[in-house]
Amino acid sequence: MVAFTKIVIAGGGIVGNAIAYYLAKQNVCVTLVDPVGIAPAASAKAGGFLARQWRDSTPLQEMQQKGFDLHQELANELGAANIDYRRLTCATIAVDESKGMQKPSNRKLRDVEWVDSDIVLDTSPMGDTSNIAQVHPRKLCEAMWEFSEKAGSCLKIGRVVNVEQQNGCVTGVKLEDGSVIEADAVVVACGPWTHEARSWFSSSNVPPVTGVKCHSMLVRAPRVLQQAVFFQSNGVVGDGGVEVYPRPDGDCYVNGFEGDEVICTERPGSEEVEQKCVDLLQEALAQTSTEVGQLQPHTTQACYWPETPDGYPLIGPIPGVQGGFIAAGHSVWGILQGPVTGKAVAELLMDGSSTTLDLDSFSLQRFGSFS
Repeated sequence: MVAFTKIVIAGGGIVGNAIAYYLAKQNVCVTLVDPVGIAPAASAKAGGFLARQWRDSTPLQEMQQKGFDLHQELANELGAANIDYRRLTCATIAVDESKGMQKPSNRKLRDVEWVDSDIVLDTSPMGDTSNIAQVHPRKLCEAMWEFSEKAGSCLKIGRVVNVEQQNGCVTGVKLEDGSVIEADAVVVACGPWTHEARSWFSSSNVPPVTGVKCHSMLVRAPRVLQQAVFFQSNGVVGDGGVEVYPRPDGDCYVNGFEGDEVICTERPGSEEVEQKCVDLLQEALAQTSTEVGQLQPHTTQACYWPETPDGYPLIGPIPGVQGGFIAAGHSVWGILQGPVTGKAVAELLMDGSSTTLDLDSFSLQRFGSFS
């Protein structure tokens, strides 16, 4: 039996899209509201790195492992080539940056695909094709939305400013232009902008959500690379937490130099790119690889990932509001955990509970109330 029939999802990122997708597979249509459109922020600009076992022995283990497996299912359903899904390897590489300023020999180590051996101090495998994968987040969101739209869901460009209620039940979603979308359920899936929902409901029932800004750039390598690298060093490369994810189209996604945890005031899709951070990324790449380090980026970008007070996602009903739900706060693992969260929330909306995930650990009630 369908619990809700007029569902509005606030947020066009991967979580909102996944909820719409898994509802569409049950022939349930939604209205997806976003001020920009599909994948407006991190869901377009993230690296799409997927690691199955990196949250083992934490409350996120089930979500991480099932999320990884679900990405393979999505690749089978939507077409791996359509969403740039593939398996790859990953390593941590410790480097001596003082040698990065010398002329390298271009010699490679056996377990290092594209980093110059001259500066390598140590390498440590972090996964292989059995437990490491990647996907292009924007292409995945677009593919899921194409399915949802064909099933009858609609996209409304606008900014939610309030959720209308009567006797504690959701009745509508008010947009910035004054229009109201009739609704009996609303899911807040706004990533680092979820804090805005504290003014839509009682702020004491909605935990604060902050954002951490991170920069990235894309360079086109001369060949398709197969190894993602997490760098460690005692210099610029290490300070920035630089990570490089090669993509199947030849691009190398390079990111690092995260900012402080803040309340997001920049708007989705309009995050300022700070040139000093891009310069640091270019310097880091130049010091570690002659193969890709001299390439100029064809894309530079910035986005925020969301953080919650305890570092775990917020998934489930909003206390005291019939028809109010939140699905947000997945930190740096939003792309991996987004689809499985969407599937679980779709079940919650339709059946009153989820069989895909145990959501108790992510309930908003774990915090009590906030002022």
